[in-house]
Amino acid sequence: MTLSETSSGPKTGDTPVVTRFAPSPTGFLHIGGARTALFNWLFARGRGGRFLLRIEDTDRARSTPEATQAILDGMAWLGLDHDGEVISQASRADRHAEVAHELLSKGAAYKCFSSQDEIEAFRETARAEGRSTLFQSPWRDADPATHPADTPFVIRLRTPQEGATVIRDAVQGDVTIRNDQLDDMILLRSDGTPVYMLAVVVDDHDMGVTHVIRGDDHLNNAARQMGIYTAMGWDVPVWAHIPLIHGPDGKKLSKRHGALGVEEYQKLGYPAAGMRNYLARLGWSHGDAEFFTDAQAKAWFDLTGIGKSPARFDFKKLENLSGQHIAASDDAALLQEIHAFCAATGADPLSEAQSDGLLRAMYCLKDRAKTIPELLEKAQFVLASRPLVPDEKAAKNLNPVSRGILAALTPQLQNASWSRDDLEACLGEFAEAQGTKFGKLAGPMRAALAGRAVTPSVFDMLLVLGREESLARLQDASAPMDA
Repeated sequence: MTLSETSSGPKTGDTPVVTRFAPSPTGFLHIGGARTALFNWLFARGRGGRFLLRIEDTDRARSTPEATQAILDGMAWLGLDHDGEVISQASRADRHAEVAHELLSKGAAYKCFSSQDEIEAFRETARAEGRSTLFQSPWRDADPATHPADTPFVIRLRTPQEGATVIRDAVQGDVTIRNDQLDDMILLRSDGTPVYMLAVVVDDHDMGVTHVIRGDDHLNNAARQMGIYTAMGWDVPVWAHIPLIHGPDGKKLSKRHGALGVEEYQKLGYPAAGMRNYLARLGWSHGDAEFFTDAQAKAWFDLTGIGKSPARFDFKKLENLSGQHIAASDDAALLQEIHAFCAATGADPLSEAQSDGLLRAMYCLKDRAKTIPELLEKAQFVLASRPLVPDEKAAKNLNPVSRGILAALTPQLQNASWSRDDLEACLGEFAEAQGTKFGKLAGPMRAALAGRAVTPSVFDMLLVLGREESLARLQDASAPMDA
């Protein structure tokens, strides 16, 4: 390592872990951002640390309150709680400028009076001569006495021109960038406003961030940002640059792959726990574990488990994990998620009676539903009210013959003890007396009890609906069709 070489490395000692998620509020919280937030949340929460949220709203033209709210809503749905208040980067512009002027006073930065035309002329000449187009300011070592009065200037960081900068990255390993490949980046624009690269470093330092976990599209930024840390004498955080997410075809994730806003996944009916589990597995692994709880994820998550290759988004895996989380969910918690799903999609809210019915039926709804809409479809028998209107497939099971069978069955059930064993015995005896098998009764009974051809078992529906409601639905279905 030469004298002009700088590097970042792992933290030592007992410094509490502090991570942050710092999205730009120029649109929805996309799936890549959600995963970045999750990784930061898991890393901090698993170590008793702090997880902070900063909105990087310095691009005033593109930043909107609606986008900020969409980010907050997306994180709330995912259950990614943060510590302290949400920090607005734009509100800290004075502090960013203060650091730029401190760097100037230290000689670590300088005033550059070059105009845009002069910079472009330099680059054109460099291109023509086959040299690097990296701008080399003539003001870098100029005597302050030669500075022109009343002329706009920017403040640039004085980057070492020899040696190398080594980024010691917890995911990517050591990444070396020659300093002659780094420009003297602008810290303050000619109007006195700070640039994003300065703001990020100042905010991370002031917020006490110990680990910067972000997309690997920021890897080169780390080398430039380290120049500010070094010049200010600040500790460099641990870098962890995670690969981006690709579609199933290996190409950059786009809308056609499912690069939707997080709120769209809620509207598609994926439970938040399933989404967290899937996102955690999207580029990180812990042995062969696929399905795991939040508690396990917090205990297991570490930076060494993050792969170097881009992860591939796979809807089938998402559905599979979502189904497992629905099946494992606490009934009351799942009901609350269903209420939130209805609100997010604009569906009619569930009545108290429907909510009670769902809770009673949850045991026979959860096992095979991969999404909340699938669960609600299976739950139609308990959500619907009389008189039921059967769908097209169910209606085919209610012909005159089957209606007659239901009419004969109803009085037999009236005397049955309403337990699974007695109901199974009653229906078995009735089918035998009819010279048929129970399977032949199932279709008409599903149509009568649910108005659907695909439902939970007939016995589960009878038990959930209860004697009075079940018999009333059977009587409705057995009534002759109007002429």
